Amino acid sequence: MRTYRTSEVAAKCHINKETLRYYERKGLIPETERTEGGYRLYTEETIRRIQFIKRMQELGFTLAEIDKLLGVVDRDHDRCKDMYHFVTQKMEEIQAQICDLMRIEAMLQQLKARCPHEDNLYTCPIIDLLLEERPDEERK
Repeated sequence: MRTYRTSEVAAKCHINKETLRYYERKGLIPETERTEGGYRLYTEETIRRIQFIKRMQELGFTLAEIDKLLGVVDRDHDRCKDMYHFVTQKMEEIQAQICDLMRIEAMLQQLKARCPHEDNLYTCPIIDLLLEERPDEERK
């Protein structure tokens, strides 16, 4: 089985060496073997795990969520049930974010409709509207 040094893993996974050490400290990847000279040696399995972590981050998962997910993956029993709950919870969070983004989009469309042109004017209906609207506490 081939092993890789820290710099090789960092290059293969497109991360820096400190990130690799951080993942190890946080338990996201297993502690590594070391050479007599103290160099860390990583396996191909660790590289796949890091690539999984990076992919999950690209999909919007936090390191805490990834840690939880890896805990489910690493266990032998109740994996499917735990994974189902994890995925269900994440889907609910994403659906809530989508609703929030749709509200923001609608608000921006309304603002844009207030000023359908791109004239270079001193007064701007969008800015005026935003300055008029204040939180409920300030209106009292």
